[in-house]
Amino acid sequence: MKNEEYSVKISIVIVNYNVKYFLEQCLLSVQKAVNGMDAEVFVVDNHSEDGSVEYLSPKFPNVIFIANDKNPGFAVANNQAIKQCKGEYVLLLNPDTIIGEESIRTLCFFMDEHPEAGGVGVKMIDGHGVFLPESKRSFPSPWVSFCKLFGLGKFSPKSKLFARYSLPYLSPNKQHKVDVLAGAFMLLRHEALDKTGLLDESFFMYGEDIDLSYRLVLEGYTNYYIPERILHYKGESTKRGDARFIKSFYGAMLIFYKKYYPRSGRLMSFFIRLAIRLKASTQKQDDKRKKKKGKRLRLLVICREDNFATVKEACLKHLPDSEYVNLWNLDEERVMDAICRRNQMKAFTDIVFYHPDVRFEQMLLFMDSIVNKKTTYHIYNKQSNRLVSPTK
Repeated sequence: MKNEEYSVKISIVIVNYNVKYFLEQCLLSVQKAVNGMDAEVFVVDNHSEDGSVEYLSPKFPNVIFIANDKNPGFAVANNQAIKQCKGEYVLLLNPDTIIGEESIRTLCFFMDEHPEAGGVGVKMIDGHGVFLPESKRSFPSPWVSFCKLFGLGKFSPKSKLFARYSLPYLSPNKQHKVDVLAGAFMLLRHEALDKTGLLDESFFMYGEDIDLSYRLVLEGYTNYYIPERILHYKGESTKRGDARFIKSFYGAMLIFYKKYYPRSGRLMSFFIRLAIRLKASTQKQDDKRKKKKGKRLRLLVICREDNFATVKEACLKHLPDSEYVNLWNLDEERVMDAICRRNQMKAFTDIVFYHPDVRFEQMLLFMDSIVNKKTTYHIYNKQSNRLVSPTK
């Protein structure tokens, strides 16, 4: 299939499972990002029990919804939509993400200018503005994985020998050639997918992004990391700390080894099972430490004055531990000026953005720029009339 035969510029595929409010916010950001472009958007719902399809399909009539009557897994669901995609590029996107208004155009332009690129990944930050290290990774060779499993890279994060898994020695603010594209945001060349094949459906959850990235490189393509920001709440669609996540994550790693490193399979199986036991025991200790008494919240709402009362009411309803709620008035001051000493002195624990007073691009820049990475960010969308946060 040649490029001229694709009828749209980009196809966006989102797999959903019981996160309808995060997905709603994601789709709002996607709407802004593809405005004026030839694009199509698919949502594959893996038998959600929260009424996701019934709730969202009337709100987004231009989105193609595929409702499964069971949960076949992430890879299968993505493949269902990819088989229908008509885009020159295919974006696999998590439902608990937000993308900037200019992100899709910027990345498509990059792909246009780099025909050797099989796909690109981006700079992901979480709901506290913290950079997510899985944004750029190496292939998990037996040695790389051994260092990852037993935390050797933590002791020497600048070492190319021990810390290759998440490449911490490469600046997150610069463009790099990398091995692995994160499944939360994978912008892929459709032509490359036609050559490599779709996601390996033996991976139920996790690992399919590594496998596809590996096959892209085997086919002669280059994968790139681009410091284009997106918000990835990380864990709202899959609870990453529990035993099920640990077993799924390392189980996927074992599938990868049996497929590409068959001679190392038995040894790595032993190490992976040992790592699961160690992770499970340390996770219980971490959970105990995290159980702290609730603290009073101090909220700063960034919006125009006319909208403050609406947002404040929502904040007090959904965040009842709020000590006070202050306004940063966009009628008088700019968004980025809120990163100032007087706001630091007031020790705001939470910041609320009102959309569309604050554009998604501005939110992402703000979260990435602010030094305090303990701040929790919330978004109130006028279109949905709902406050969305990483913890609610």
